[in-house]
Amino acid sequence: MRLPVMPPVEPMLAKSADSVPTADGLRYEPKFDGFRCIVFRDGDEIELGSRTGKPLNRYFPEVVEALRAALPERCVVDGEIILVRPGGRVPATTGDDAPGPMDRLDFDALSNRLHPAASRVRKLAEETPAAFVAFDLLALGDDALLAEPYRRRRELLEGVLADAAPPVHLTPVTTDPETALRWFDVFEGAGLDGLVCKPGDSPYAPGKRLMTKVKHGRTADVVVAGFRWHKSGPVVGSLLLGLYDDEGRLQHIGVSASFTATRRAQLVEELAPYRENALDGHPWASWASPDADDPERMPGGPSRWSGGKDLSWIPLRPELVAEVAYDHMEGLDGPAPRFRHTARMQRWRPDRDAASCTYAQLEVPVRFDLGSVLAGQSPV
Repeated sequence: MRLPVMPPVEPMLAKSADSVPTADGLRYEPKFDGFRCIVFRDGDEIELGSRTGKPLNRYFPEVVEALRAALPERCVVDGEIILVRPGGRVPATTGDDAPGPMDRLDFDALSNRLHPAASRVRKLAEETPAAFVAFDLLALGDDALLAEPYRRRRELLEGVLADAAPPVHLTPVTTDPETALRWFDVFEGAGLDGLVCKPGDSPYAPGKRLMTKVKHGRTADVVVAGFRWHKSGPVVGSLLLGLYDDEGRLQHIGVSASFTATRRAQLVEELAPYRENALDGHPWASWASPDADDPERMPGGPSRWSGGKDLSWIPLRPELVAEVAYDHMEGLDGPAPRFRHTARMQRWRPDRDAASCTYAQLEVPVRFDLGSVLAGQSPV
C-alpha cells in the first residue's frame, strides 16, 4: 500500500460543549454511535483502521467489500462503522397515524461483531451486516488533503460518493444552526447521540480536538448496589448503578467512575456501612458466584472490552440513591436499557427511596427513522 497518507492515522477529535455553537462558518453533522474508522484504499488493498490504529478488516468483511465497490481506487476516508437494526419497537400510540416500525442504530449488536472466532464473524456478517458512514476525506489519488479546509474536503467527498449506495453512506451536513438544532432534538430517536460541529476552514489535524461535539445531557436517580476497587489501591474505582424494571427486578444499567483521588478515598468510608450483610437478599447475589450463568449482564463479568482487567465487584445493600448525569441510552429495544457511556456522579439523594428508582423516570426520545437520516431528509 502506497498512499499520500499512510496508516496508522489517529482520527481528528472533538471537544465537548454544553450547547450547540453558532459561530460563522460552522458545519453541523449528526453524531453517529458506532466505531470510528479511517479507510485506506490502494487498488484492491483496503485497511479499516480503528481509533487505536488496529485493523478492523477481519470483523467487518462485508464493509470491506462494500467500500471496494463504492470508493475510488486510491483514497483515505474518515467515517464510522454502524449497524442498522431494521424496524424495532415503536412507542405505543393510538389512532390511524400511529408510526410503523423504524430503523435505528444498534450499538449492542455492533459490539457483538468483535468476535474472536472466524466462523462466528462470517455468520454475524450475514445476520447483522454493518454499514459505513463517511464524513471526511484525507487523501485522493496522489494528493494528501490534510491541509485543505474542511469545506473543500467535504466538496471532494461529495464528488467521490455521488453514486454510493447503501451500505455506504455520506453523512448529512448543514450550515444552518436552526436545522442543526432540529437534528439534535429529533435524530436521537434514531439512535444518534448528538451533533459534531466543524469549522469550515479547519484542516484535518490527527489527534487534535478542532471540532466540537454536543451530546444530550440528562440526570437520573439510581440505586448504588455495588462498587469496584480502583487499580491504584484500596479506593473506589467505580460505582455499579441500577434501576428497577416493571417486574421489580434491579437491572444493572452502568457505572459512575470519574472521581478524584481524594473523592475515591472518601467513598470507601461512605459506602462502608452498606457493605455489611450486603449479599443477604441482594438482587445480584448470584453474580457474586464464579458459576454465575449470566455473564453478559453481570457487573463484574468479563467482556471482550476488559482486556484481562480485574472486574470483580463488592456488593452493597441496595439502599443508597445517587443522582447521576448521563448522555445516551442503549438497548432501548430490549427489556433493560442502560447507559451507553460512564455516568457522572452529581450528589447523594438521601430523600429518595431506592424502590422508587425505576425506568419510568427516564426520558425516552420520540422515534425517528434512521433511513431518513442517512438519506439526508430533515425533520419538519
